Amino acid sequence: MLTKPPGMAAMSDPPRSAPAARDLLFLRESELRLAQDLLFFGYRGFTTPPDRLLAELGMGRAHHRVLHFVGRRPGITVGDLLGILGITKQSLGRVLQPLIAQGYIHQQPGRLDKRQRLLFLTEKGAALERRLFESQKEVLLRAYREAGPTAVEGFRRVMRGLMDEAGRAEVERMERALRS
Repeated sequence: MLTKPPGMAAMSDPPRSAPAARDLLFLRESELRLAQDLLFFGYRGFTTPPDRLLAELGMGRAHHRVLHFVGRRPGITVGDLLGILGITKQSLGRVLQPLIAQGYIHQQPGRLDKRQRLLFLTEKGAALERRLFESQKEVLLRAYREAGPTAVEGFRRVMRGLMDEAGRAEVERMERALRS
């Protein structure tokens, strides 16, 4: 009679239901490279619709990011926006000044600290941000529908795992605001 070492299942033993996450601990490099490919191509598919719209206006992804976060947080300070975007003041200035000059964003001094600049979308800015969102909404809805609710939750967990602490904190702040 053949015996198996402790902890080893015989070939004929039924498979145990192991958590899916356990398998992820042993991903080969080829699987990780495939994940990288998926991120690159997924990002391209997600950004192509708004890129087309922005190109018509002589704008790019940096303008989109500014419009998005000013729209998500009306009254955001320039300092907070710099922190979220992870860019320099100079880089933000190159994007923000034309958005202000073209009437997409309005800035006003802080209520308590007049040195602060609080940013808000104008009606024109809100309309553009909405068009950009709508161009990506269908892409997200299709992907979420095809994947199903379990995969959507898994996607959210993976995305949080890719974020640094500051990104996770910002997303948690946004989730709290949604709940209240």
